[in-house]
Amino acid sequence: MDIMGLMKQAQAMQQKMADLQSELDAVQVTGASGGGSVSVTMTAKGDVKGLTLDAALLVPDEKEILEDLIVAALNDAKAKAERAAQERMQELTKGLPLPPGMKLPF
Repeated sequence: MDIMGLMKQAQAMQQKMADLQSELDAVQVTGASGGGSVSVTMTAKGDVKGLTLDAALLVPDEKEILEDLIVAALNDAKAKAERAAQERMQELTKGLPLPPGMKLPF
């Protein structure tokens, strides 16, 4: 491959990465815990957009339980966001000669 061909490929990849960044801002996932009594919505980039709590959980003596459920819902949403971002990254890099396990920044 000549240097111009490589440069064009690099520029195309940069544009695709920029498009992916925009797309990841728009993709939203929801994580839940406590059988759905706590849910967290975030973008695929990890920005939290919303938190929903079942009113039955708002018991002062059970503050620690609510905190644990919120953390669990956040972690569930984060895992889903990472999967969504990874799936889109795989679509973007399909056919590129990248070493196995190489992670591109997003």
